[in-house]
Amino acid sequence: MDDSRLIEAARKGDLPAFNQLVLQYQSLAYNVAYRIVGDGEAASDVTQDSFIKAYKALDSFRGDSFRPWLLRIVTNTCYDYLRARKRKPTDNIDDVLVDPEHSWRLVESGERPDEAAERAELNKLLQWAIGQLPDDQRAVVVLTDVQGFSYEETAEAMGIALGTVKSRLSRARTRLRDLLQQHQELLPPTYRLKSESLP
Repeated sequence: MDDSRLIEAARKGDLPAFNQLVLQYQSLAYNVAYRIVGDGEAASDVTQDSFIKAYKALDSFRGDSFRPWLLRIVTNTCYDYLRARKRKPTDNIDDVLVDPEHSWRLVESGERPDEAAERAELNKLLQWAIGQLPDDQRAVVVLTDVQGFSYEETAEAMGIALGTVKSRLSRARTRLRDLLQQHQELLPPTYRLKSESLP
């Protein structure tokens, strides 16, 4: 059954139909929440809260696609969580723990142990760097660069203009580049700038 039929059934009180939508989108919702809030337990809570909000708001769904509508709820719930948490910025990268089962890419079947370790090291640094971004820039990076959404899909999911997506993404990428260059010693050797290319 496609999304529109599941949504119509759920609107009429068919909870199993909504549960099908949850099963279909829970992994995506969790991954987006995890990358924005940077904590596995909090991401689980945000994901659950987002689906509850989505269920309660089904009558307001007017779009053609459920995914961007749901992800707008997820990103807004992440913002609510981050505001409530009032966390202090992390200055020390060693204070940041990344759940190893959530990687930037799937483990290749032929991946050697040293490659897996290097990927995990890079993943930890990238998650830390994303965590240093302002919330709005972080969400754009997660949706566009991590999840692979188009600019248009990101704009729809966040409820912002296409130009705003592009400008936030540009600022976020510049900030990420600067952060990674400032912490090159923490990058796996493969990703460090060569000394002759430094100014």
